[in-house]
Amino acid sequence: MTPSAASSGPGAPGLDIPAVSVTPGGTATTSLTVRNDSDIVEAYTLEVVGDCAPWAAVEPARISLYPGTSETVTITLAPPRSPEVRAGDVPLGVRVLPAEHPESVTVPETTVHVEEFHELRTEILPRRRRGWLRGRYRLAVRNEGNTPTRVSFRPEQAGEELRFGFVPADLTLEPGESAETRLRVRIGKPVWFGKPAVWPFTVHTIDGAAEAQAEASARPATYVRPPLEAEFVQIPIFPKWLLALLAAILALLLAWFALVRPAVRSAARQAADEVVQPRPTPGGGKNGQSPGTGNGAGTGTGNGTGKEQGGTGPGVPAGGGPGGTGTAGGGEQSSTTIDVETGGGQDKTGSYTVPQGKVFGITDIVVANFQGDEGVMTITFGDRKITTIALETFRNQDYHWVTPIEIPANATVTAKVSCAKPGTPATGRQAQQCHEVLNVSGVLANVAQ
Repeated sequence: MTPSAASSGPGAPGLDIPAVSVTPGGTATTSLTVRNDSDIVEAYTLEVVGDCAPWAAVEPARISLYPGTSETVTITLAPPRSPEVRAGDVPLGVRVLPAEHPESVTVPETTVHVEEFHELRTEILPRRRRGWLRGRYRLAVRNEGNTPTRVSFRPEQAGEELRFGFVPADLTLEPGESAETRLRVRIGKPVWFGKPAVWPFTVHTIDGAAEAQAEASARPATYVRPPLEAEFVQIPIFPKWLLALLAAILALLLAWFALVRPAVRSAARQAADEVVQPRPTPGGGKNGQSPGTGNGAGTGTGNGTGKEQGGTGPGVPAGGGPGGTGTAGGGEQSSTTIDVETGGGQDKTGSYTVPQGKVFGITDIVVANFQGDEGVMTITFGDRKITTIALETFRNQDYHWVTPIEIPANATVTAKVSCAKPGTPATGRQAQQCHEVLNVSGVLANVAQ
């Protein structure tokens, strides 16, 4: 195209740029004709400006023209296939700077139409879930296209034994935006015995914008990536080892009733027969006397006091009542609180020192991050590092020990907080400082002498 002459001052060229359309990931070209309407030889420097500048180039970037001559340069557009290059009309400008008359700089403009493209990145986690009747999965979706879209999901399973539920059922995503939805899979009938049942299924991700575009152009919609594949493993209610155990118990019961119980009853009956003897009849004794009679002279003697002399009652120590010579207990329950406040990007340490002559047996700690701060907390007992916690992973956390961790006298319990970013408490306004609280509980006892 040869534009009409245009002049805005000495050395001003005649300029015009045709409009152009380009698809992200591809290339397109347009042209610009520069004409020297001055009466001297002029050199021009050309530079692309505007939103297209990062992915546009002009060749050649510098030209020299005799008076009354012109030259056409090529503008190459190569936008990347990225969500950052939004679909729609984008202004394109080329700065034409004359070397001899820089005051006559001109910026011709045109419009570049960036076409739409649709692409979704999806993932399902985990790929396999085990359960009796239901399983839960997470679907992560990212809009890699350059236009907003509405994403929905369509499950498929051969036989239709499974029931699916998505929460939320659809997502609205801007270019470059990511989101997650929860998938719940349920089956109606349990497996009581036997092997686990494997139910494979797939999930199709539907791009609403791509569907609408395909419907408008009367072309079938195509999925950007294959459907997600996963499976639900339905485990039996009663596992194999339980069946084996029940069979063993049943065999033992049968053996008891069939073999052991009759033998035990027979042995018990025989023993009872041996103990119970027939009673003799009167007159059956020797010399006509009935057995068990005598002359009555066999009397015993005793002191009649009903107790032994010099003895003591049971359970009473010889030295007196119980506990008469014992010592006091080993300690008392105690707790302390360490409160740490620090600004973003700073470190601060709070501590508690065990008193002189004491030993602190710690059994419980509770850590509170009620603002939802981000950063790291390190807890140390004396010279022993107990744990390092990422603050953004909890709001309240507690630890307990059956065997106390003993901290000697003059040693310290420290809580070091490295604040990355103050959180937002229940008030809804972001805090100015990170604020963490550590409560330590246990037994504070005297040091044994």
